[in-house]
Amino acid sequence: MELAFIPSPSSGVVYLGPIPLRGYAFCIIIGVFVAVWLGNKRWIARGGQSGTVADIAVWAVPFGLVGGRLYHVITDYELYFSEGRDWVDAFKVWEGGLGIWGAIALGAVGAWIGARRRGIPLPAYADAIAPGIAIAQAIGRWGNWFNQELYGKATDVPWALKITQDTDGRVPGTYHPTFLYESLWCIGVALLVIWADRKWKLGHGRAFALYVASYCVGRFWIEYMRVDDAHHILGLRLNCWTALGVFLLAVIYMVVSARTRPGREEVVEPGVSDGSAGDGDGEAEDEVDLSKDEAEVEAEAKKT
Repeated sequence: MELAFIPSPSSGVVYLGPIPLRGYAFCIIIGVFVAVWLGNKRWIARGGQSGTVADIAVWAVPFGLVGGRLYHVITDYELYFSEGRDWVDAFKVWEGGLGIWGAIALGAVGAWIGARRRGIPLPAYADAIAPGIAIAQAIGRWGNWFNQELYGKATDVPWALKITQDTDGRVPGTYHPTFLYESLWCIGVALLVIWADRKWKLGHGRAFALYVASYCVGRFWIEYMRVDDAHHILGLRLNCWTALGVFLLAVIYMVVSARTRPGREEVVEPGVSDGSAGDGDGEAEDEVDLSKDEAEVEAEAKKT
């Protein structure tokens, strides 16, 4: 009797008419657009201007892609620089291999540059974009499905992932779909951050820190399930240790930030005081004009 399972695609390439587009790259691109769209809505709700998130993303996304690739290549250098490997493959991002830790770290540098050029606080921007990043990760993980990579231990559960490729020592069979587990976890993280931000009005980077901490919790146990080759330290995969360390840093930041800078930023962008700036300017000008008229009347009365 054939067990139920999630089928793997026969090819990792999606064709848009005559144009070939790798499924991995397609998922990354869609994820970026969703993150910018949601981040823009949240930024406007925080009192910022439409388009600011996209302007800063122009800096953050390229930096993030470079950082993600660097982390992957450095931590899995043997895939590109060992005997029988071609080092040129290290530049083939479309074939998979982006480390979220490097992407967030170097992406933050790009975002800092963009935010500094616009004169806005980076923590406020990070809070606005945090749920969007989590959803982008959820979408991006499906790129691993296209590539038949990053799966877990062998299993016969109904939602098992069927692997058909036997390259790089992979044995065809059914395995835990860790890409799916992480995708669902990231959606949960996004919903958690949105809910917590509405309830407690998180500010000064605390919404972003909550995203980081909650993601690390899921990444730790999902990473523990994976069976692809990885460096181990004291019996744990390198990314498990990374998740643990980053989780502790995020929690410490939330605690310290809540004590030193409670509340939320009142102004997140120069020239914009709140989310209704576009609707309230006319009223403000009318009030100024009325006050001027009253002053002129009082002056005339004193002369007479």
